Amino acid sequence: MKAKETPHYSTGRPELDAQLEELVRSVCPGQEKEYVLQIATSALKLGLEKAKRGDLKIANTALKEMRFAFKMFTPYRQVPKVTVFGSARTEPGQPDYQRAEELGRRMAEAGWMVVTGAGSGIMGAAHRGAGRDMSFGVNIRLPFEQRANRTIRGDRKLLTFRYFFTRKLFLLKESLAVVLFPGGFGTLDECFEALTLLQTGKQTPIPVVMVENPESGYFRELTDFIRKRMVGERLVSSEDTSLFRVVDSPKAACEEVLRFYRIYHSSRYIGEKLVIRLRRPLTRQELDHLTYSFADILGAGGIEETVMLPEEAEVPEIKDLARIQLGFNRRSFGRLRQLIDAINAFD
Repeated sequence: MKAKETPHYSTGRPELDAQLEELVRSVCPGQEKEYVLQIATSALKLGLEKAKRGDLKIANTALKEMRFAFKMFTPYRQVPKVTVFGSARTEPGQPDYQRAEELGRRMAEAGWMVVTGAGSGIMGAAHRGAGRDMSFGVNIRLPFEQRANRTIRGDRKLLTFRYFFTRKLFLLKESLAVVLFPGGFGTLDECFEALTLLQTGKQTPIPVVMVENPESGYFRELTDFIRKRMVGERLVSSEDTSLFRVVDSPKAACEEVLRFYRIYHSSRYIGEKLVIRLRRPLTRQELDHLTYSFADILGAGGIEETVMLPEEAEVPEIKDLARIQLGFNRRSFGRLRQLIDAINAFD
């Protein structure tokens, strides 16, 4: 009789693997069992491999923070969210503070929740505009305590992280848009991280909108640097500048976010194809126009209409959406953003 094959990912100890699989199956019988089993296996392997205490503390804290954040965000998954970045040092009464407050109010009125780092300044202003019920706080524990702003303080939707990398994950993972106001190192860090993730395809397409301070020209100077130095010296592609927009008011920022989802809904890769979900079907003429205009990023077959695929069945709320599929080259993500803009410009 042929010996049973060793699982692809295991502790390397058959008797231990069997015990672990039985335990996981008893508490998680569904389709998620395999992922839970791999997480549990990773934990045991850390022990078997005699990981250092400091390494174990990092892994333990990070996993606990992620588990709790998943739990807290899950009830609000169907509510669209925008993450707002900006300086914690902006004082009430300053123009940027007032603009951030207006942005938070407008997005909440449009049915969107506002996610921020939970601090004061721009973060507090955006939460104040959105109101407590429509706010999510993702705070960080610092040697000098960053106290949560008054709007989100004490709310169950306030999360506090020890590590920046777990906090960063949830500032972007749960949101469908990013809006930036002038800020310091942290704001620019978040800005360029979001753009890097979009440029490399590690983040599904979302709008990144910068609200200019007309008194200082903050983002004008930043984007001038991007175009003159980065694009001019071929450090990024010219189409990468399509990954962000600079606007001159909170109203324009809100409109830019909503316009991105006017027809476009979401996208994911299935096999070799990129499937784009839409709020309405595209006509044959529109499909032909897109295929012609974006032939440089398409494989054979152009852009075709398709139906909900079996791989999407796990998300039943998207079953009624229209769909197109294309053989995207997985490199030209600035051009992909331009394709989405072209879709939203129809009609």
